[in-house]
Amino acid sequence: MATVYLGLGTNLGNKEANLRTAIYKLQERIGKQVSLSSFYETAPWGFESDHSFLNAAIGLETSLSPIEILHITQEIEKELGSYSDRLIDIDILLYDTLVLQTPELTIPHPLMTERDFVMKPLIEIAGNVIHPTREKTLSELYQG
Repeated sequence: MATVYLGLGTNLGNKEANLRTAIYKLQERIGKQVSLSSFYETAPWGFESDHSFLNAAIGLETSLSPIEILHITQEIEKELGSYSDRLIDIDILLYDTLVLQTPELTIPHPLMTERDFVMKPLIEIAGNVIHPTREKTLSELYQG
């Protein structure tokens, strides 16, 4: 079994309900929840919007491969509706100590350490996890 850490974000509708629905679907399709961060309200990053985000991080124990997880998260995004304003956005941040770079997926997520909305919730649940390419804990890497 592997532990996969996912970042979740939503900025439309009932944001807390959107996150909780995504969390339920992730547990149902990917694996057992081993950790869940608080929900953090954040400003949009990378595009203009009048809507703030609600972000969280979740750790799941899984027997699925990273590519299988990617396809499942994309299905969930489509089911819940994903636009530039996001009903739900799910990113694979870490998968154990795996380093992976394919045209479809890069692990660890290449921009995760630059994004407060990813790092704050992730550090809450995985601050002592060592980043596989930077060889420091997530807490040590975070500048916020």
